[in-house]
Amino acid sequence: QVQLVESGGGLVQAGGSLRLSCAASGRTFSSYAMGWFRQAPGKEREFVARITRSGGVTYHADSVKGRFTISRDNAKNTVYLQMNSLKPEDTAVYYCAADTTAWGARVRRDDYEYWGQGTQVTVSS
Repeated sequence: QVQLVESGGGLVQAGGSLRLSCAASGRTFSSYAMGWFRQAPGKEREFVARITRSGGVTYHADSVKGRFTISRDNAKNTVYLQMNSLKPEDTAVYYCAADTTAWGARVRRDDYEYWGQGTQVTVSS
């Protein structure tokens, strides 16, 4: 089992940047592929990005491709989401999640076994 705690959210103007962090504790962090999801008010939770166990392969949703970058530091048990050129439509609660399955571009919420509590990101226009 792994526990996940997100941080780094906040209020930012459109065009600005934020870096989210997700610190993991418990079972070996490098055993998990990691993902970021987000949920806006009244909407379904949606996939944002995924990174494999070693960090060698990443996947990003089309809506964030070229603006957001997922990365991880296994020595620090942390996964990051660098968000640049933020837009008001990026406003949501952002969640990190852990997946015991190593392969594939797994983008469904049900693919991930463990979740953090989320961090709010608000982008003003």
